[in-house]
Amino acid sequence: MDVQNLFWLGLLGAAIALLFAVFQARKVLRFSEGTDLMKKIAASIRQGANAYLKRQYTTVAKIFAVVFVILLVLRWFNLLDNWFIPFAFLTGGIYSALAGFIGMKIATSSNSRTANAAHESLNRGLNVAFSSGAVMGFTVVGLGLFDISVWFHILKYIAHFEAAQIASTMVMFGMGASFMALFARVGGGIFTKAADVGADLVGKVEAGIPEDDPRNPATIADNVGDNVGDVAGMGADLYESYVGSILATFALGATAYAGGSLTWNAMLLPLLVAVVGVVCSVIGSFLIRTRENADQRSLLSTLRKGTYTAAILAAVLAAPLTYWLMGSWGPYIAILAGLVGGCAIGYFTEYYTSDTYKPTQSLADSTETGAATTIIGGISLGMKSTAAPIIIISIAVIVAFLAAGGTLSTNSPDYAVLFNKGLYGIGIAAVGMLSTLGITLATDAYGPVADNAGGIAEMSGLGAEVRSRTDALDSLGNTTAATGKGFAIGSAALTALALLVSYVDVVNVKLDGRVLDLSLTNPAVLVGIFVGAMLTFVFAALTMSGVQRAAQSIVVEVRRQFKEIPGIMEGKADPDYASCVDLCTRGALHEMVIPSLLAIVVPVVTGLILGAESVVGLLGGVTVTGFVVAVFMSNAGGAWDNAKKYIEGGTHGGKGSECHKAAVIGDTVGDPFKDTSGPSLNILIKLCSTVSIVFSGLIVKFSIFG
Repeated sequence: MDVQNLFWLGLLGAAIALLFAVFQARKVLRFSEGTDLMKKIAASIRQGANAYLKRQYTTVAKIFAVVFVILLVLRWFNLLDNWFIPFAFLTGGIYSALAGFIGMKIATSSNSRTANAAHESLNRGLNVAFSSGAVMGFTVVGLGLFDISVWFHILKYIAHFEAAQIASTMVMFGMGASFMALFARVGGGIFTKAADVGADLVGKVEAGIPEDDPRNPATIADNVGDNVGDVAGMGADLYESYVGSILATFALGATAYAGGSLTWNAMLLPLLVAVVGVVCSVIGSFLIRTRENADQRSLLSTLRKGTYTAAILAAVLAAPLTYWLMGSWGPYIAILAGLVGGCAIGYFTEYYTSDTYKPTQSLADSTETGAATTIIGGISLGMKSTAAPIIIISIAVIVAFLAAGGTLSTNSPDYAVLFNKGLYGIGIAAVGMLSTLGITLATDAYGPVADNAGGIAEMSGLGAEVRSRTDALDSLGNTTAATGKGFAIGSAALTALALLVSYVDVVNVKLDGRVLDLSLTNPAVLVGIFVGAMLTFVFAALTMSGVQRAAQSIVVEVRRQFKEIPGIMEGKADPDYASCVDLCTRGALHEMVIPSLLAIVVPVVTGLILGAESVVGLLGGVTVTGFVVAVFMSNAGGAWDNAKKYIEGGTHGGKGSECHKAAVIGDTVGDPFKDTSGPSLNILIKLCSTVSIVFSGLIVKFSIFG
């Protein structure tokens, strides 16, 4: 059988994923939204989220238009390989935005339905929230497979490109998805955390009122933020991770098996592994259910049952598929390394962020001596939590590299060929890690829905038992969100390695015989490493300060309303919710531009000054530091949040106690860690790589000292 004819299976996988997303959406929409007050609150959240995304997409569209024109100019001067790249840049951005938009639409339609379902039972609430998350998860993988498959068929059967040209062209397509994802993550993250921090500092700490109290003017903005940041931003983010891993492996497969009989097989394998993952994720989704009054450990076990079942099924089904395509077990062991590595990272993320385990419980204990020790404890926990993911990724890289045929011995006569096969193993491991993204993202995306449901339950006065159930789902959502970020960050490290190699391959072709000097003794490489490391911290600083400035405006506005609008605290007057939503929108759109543009400007400028070698150093520096800082921030933030919820459950005096106030301050520090800067870094490291590949022709031709 000619395997070239099997690439249409990518379209089949896309159809399965999108149809399942439609099935889950219709299931959610059959549930009741509840009382008229619940419907009114949900409508306000939906209106705010729609308004923000409209303004965000308008802003980003202008920047996309500028970059599109730049790419056309580069192609006109033969500094891009073909005319398809600028247009594929646009489709990548459009699909990335669409994935987030669809996820946000279903999330804002299911929050009140989840609250109303939780009024009946915990299992019913979990069912609605998880089904909403499944719409997001399967939309992301469905659109990703569709975009990849359509472009493959265009390049293969319309442009008549050969395998190597298809692969080198498609790896550049990821820039559009990464570019959109970074804007969505940074902008949405600044919005949601500005509202969250402002609402907590004035509401909980200063006024002493509960979370999501309708008297707090920032409450609606906080709930809007959950959707534009943790849903729309996350959807664009994971779309980019999913597509990026497949495209990078495409390129590595074409290089590693160039000129042989397995070239098309190596390119087909990541696509089919992704399709298998879709089917397994659908099966795992039907296993998500729980009993009434379940504790956090039981809820975690419920989600584990679905995600682990999907991963095990994917591992079993990938075995005969891989052997049939590649004729050896090596690439399958690489896939297995990615799957196991992803699950292991998920477990350790859960261990460090869930309040069912000692680290977060100990962090809650630290609140007994105040906010300062709580902050110190959270930073320490986050730093310590980086060890396990680093070790896991390192083991996965070595195992995947060696299993796929790579060798670490430079004395081998076939070193170059074997080395490339080993790199292909690293790429296919990243695909394995994200193969069951449909269900992994579903367990992640349901969290913001549960959070919104808790807010609606509080504002509409549904009763303590409903809030208790939504809090349980929300606390679980914090852990699964951290787990989802762990998967994204882990896959980003593997994908970034693959993209770095693709950059080197592309540049070597354009150097006309000159070989890159990538030794650490080359000053250009060394300086590039320093610049890449610096980029991670400057990017994190800019996104953190963006949250800070936007949150300060919310704090001032909430204080003003408490002071100037009589009757708010007595419940006799309604706050001006719209003003806080507008402040967050303007702050997020203003603050997101400069950090997002850094990922394009810094690699290109560095390369134009110091040459192509410096860009390799930059990519290495930003990948290593970005990975470590992202894990640190995400886990520290998740632990602070769940330590607060652990206290709100009745430990150390419960809500309103001094320990609770200290935990709230820790949580406000952790908010931009886990929902703005941390998750944005995994996009940064891949966007730097794809930008470097796309602009490699410009760098090679016009570098000053290169």
